[in-house]
Amino acid sequence: MTNPGNPKAVGAGGRGRLRASHADREQVIDLLKTAFVQGRLAKDEFDARVGQVFVSRTYAELSAVTADIPAAPIAVPAPRKPPRTRTRPSMNKAITGGACVIVAGHIGMLGALLTGNGILVLLMGLAIVIGAAVAVVAMIVAAEP
Repeated sequence: MTNPGNPKAVGAGGRGRLRASHADREQVIDLLKTAFVQGRLAKDEFDARVGQVFVSRTYAELSAVTADIPAAPIAVPAPRKPPRTRTRPSMNKAITGGACVIVAGHIGMLGALLTGNGILVLLMGLAIVIGAAVAVVAMIVAAEP
């Protein structure tokens, strides 16, 4: 059965003998362009068919130009994105992070000394040593190629 809304429909219920408009020709040319981009038509065949479209007067003649081309374009898969690469922290961030831990440990140790709490002084000294070790490890990791 033909679809009366389809400008390329041919037959008893179609509009095959009716005159085609400029917009109808442009629609057929767009279909030919899509087929050419998808590799369904060679350049010379595309040019010949576009020439036929310009001399076509009826819907039946336009339909004959695209009879062997599917109306719906083939879905082309989207290009895949490259996998994300893991970035290393910069040297400045590594040094800054380690320095902040060391400064915080010194401030805590100063507070512990002023209050006279010996255990807290030991814990803050341990924090300073750990901060320095973290800074050194972070710099080594950031410096690796």
